[in-house]
Amino acid sequence: MIAAFFQGMVLGAPLILPLGPQNAFVLQQGVRRHYPLMVAGLCTLSDIILICGGVFGGSALLSQSTLLLSLVTWGGVLFLLWYGWGALRSALSGAMDSVQAMPAKQGRWRIISTMIAVTWLNPHVYIDTFVMLGSLGGQLAPAARSWFVLGAVTASTVWFFGLALLASWLSPRLSTPGAQRIINLLVGLVMWIIALKLAQQALGGG
Repeated sequence: MIAAFFQGMVLGAPLILPLGPQNAFVLQQGVRRHYPLMVAGLCTLSDIILICGGVFGGSALLSQSTLLLSLVTWGGVLFLLWYGWGALRSALSGAMDSVQAMPAKQGRWRIISTMIAVTWLNPHVYIDTFVMLGSLGGQLAPAARSWFVLGAVTASTVWFFGLALLASWLSPRLSTPGAQRIINLLVGLVMWIIALKLAQQALGGG
């Protein structure tokens, strides 16, 4: 059982760690100190739902339904392009707001809805957690699957909360207009690159 736990951690970590829309948003909110622990918690909860759903029998649904995958993909492309444009526009604008002036601009529900969209409209989240981890964990004996899920969820929890806390800790150094411009530029480019890759895959070029 311990082997299944560490297998879940080892296989889950490489799928969670790469910089993507989720991680970029957690980093951004951590630097701004806009409910970073709440964002990390919701990202972790989303991973728990997806990993459990995939490991305990749901991974075949998405992998076999081309229509569902297509709808998720194009919805994700449109959202990532829109969100990326907002970040790039902020980065390229002449006047950058200081982080201290930002908290009043985004309420809790606005952040929650954006986080949900960043997570659930990103097809890579389904492919990585629901399909890949789900298919790998689903091959284990029924008694070992729960330990596999626990290992993958542990990797997700440590990463998201660690990223949020690290970003919050570094916030004083990253709250200058110049640093904010770089962060927004990075976030915008990540969103657009992933959107373009998703569109290429959907059109049969990937």
